Amino acid sequence: MSEKSLLSSKFLFYTITISTLLFIISSLFFLQRNEPSSFTSSLVHKLILPRTDIKNEEFDKTHVSCVRNRDVLKVFMYDLPSEFHFGLLNWHSKRSEIWPNVKNISTIPSYPGGLNRQHSVEYWLTLDLLASEIPGIKRHCSAIRVKNSIEADIVFVPFFSSLSYNRKSKLRGNDAISVDRLLQERLVEFLKSREEWKRFDGKDHLIVAHHPNSLLYARNSLGSAMFVLSDFGRYPSAIANIEKDIIAPYLHVVKTVSNNESAPFEKRPVLAYFQGAIYRKDGGSIRQELYYLLKDEKDVHFAFGTVKGNGTKQTGKGMASSKFCLNIAGDTPSSNRLFDSIVSHCVPVIISDQIELPFEDTLDYSGFSVFLHSSEAVKKGFLVNLLRGITKDQWKKKWERLKEVVECFEYRFPSRPGDSVDMIWSAVSHKLSSLQLNVHKKNRYRRSETFDRNRSS
Repeated sequence: MSEKSLLSSKFLFYTITISTLLFIISSLFFLQRNEPSSFTSSLVHKLILPRTDIKNEEFDKTHVSCVRNRDVLKVFMYDLPSEFHFGLLNWHSKRSEIWPNVKNISTIPSYPGGLNRQHSVEYWLTLDLLASEIPGIKRHCSAIRVKNSIEADIVFVPFFSSLSYNRKSKLRGNDAISVDRLLQERLVEFLKSREEWKRFDGKDHLIVAHHPNSLLYARNSLGSAMFVLSDFGRYPSAIANIEKDIIAPYLHVVKTVSNNESAPFEKRPVLAYFQGAIYRKDGGSIRQELYYLLKDEKDVHFAFGTVKGNGTKQTGKGMASSKFCLNIAGDTPSSNRLFDSIVSHCVPVIISDQIELPFEDTLDYSGFSVFLHSSEAVKKGFLVNLLRGITKDQWKKKWERLKEVVECFEYRFPSRPGDSVDMIWSAVSHKLSSLQLNVHKKNRYRRSETFDRNRSS
């Protein structure tokens, strides 16, 4: 090849390369400067400009306003009557108010304590969206509320379904139907009448039903929506599954152990700890088998216990002085015991074959937990020999990782980077890409079908 021809080829190569780079840069600049105006374009914006990895993100202590052209999840939230949400906490609206003023934390209705709190997920998500509308609140900008549903990536349904079940599911007096069921029926009627629901048959709606028995009467009618659940134990796979739905952590009931107060290996005299209900049905029958296998082991605490009296405090103290905490399937595959053990820095031993874990696309639980099949755990001597065989260095590695991931299992208001609220919104963003794929597939033949009908008429 001649020198002149070679120079021409090089010039052509550099020209194409520079042009391509300029096109990419201008496209990204255009996406940042322009607000996505539809469900699909907003998703494209998220895929091209991904969020910062939560593990490396530092929270800016000075307030940064959550503006729409940032890479945040845009959420349209229905203004449901207060009886669906804060009215269940005995909050009474004044005049035309729909929501409490969340600018002053002292005026926010508090969630009931005890085991009620473990399923309070919708409460924290709703507060976070309300806070996104108030510039004075310092919060992590993972999601913002938008007023126009066309701009939204997801539509949030603020029904406190777990609280409704806990407080309103029992019949009172001469009532033929519970208040909880009436609210569910009204919710279905409301959603099915909305254009937002009809647009994608509810597939872009987010509904929290964290208590296993919540939304019991409406779940089949609303099954096309994205659910936020504790597990899939009481759902048919056609209604709830890992492909479309999100598993969220329980809110722990024991006190979080600070890193500088966390007992090391040699100051945790108990090898394995379990305290709770022992006699369970369905998959939880393994608890009874393990009780008889382990009750006489000198360094194992396996006892019946409840949250009544001083039960929660005793459990927290017991977990914090144990090397391993047993998390065994009960009536459902999951329980808040797993999250109590995490915040106690007690290495979880997960014995639940059907369990799904929160944020497992982000977190590798094997780095801070031990997993056992139920069939292995009930073999005589297997469990204790396995745990005794884990060296101090191996345990310490899991213990150190536990202290790093605790924040992912804390519900906070205002929300912080990497806490449970932020992680749930991130999980929603991850699910949206598959939702986009399904919407596009559904649209494949719409234009051609319309064209064929026009031709035949």
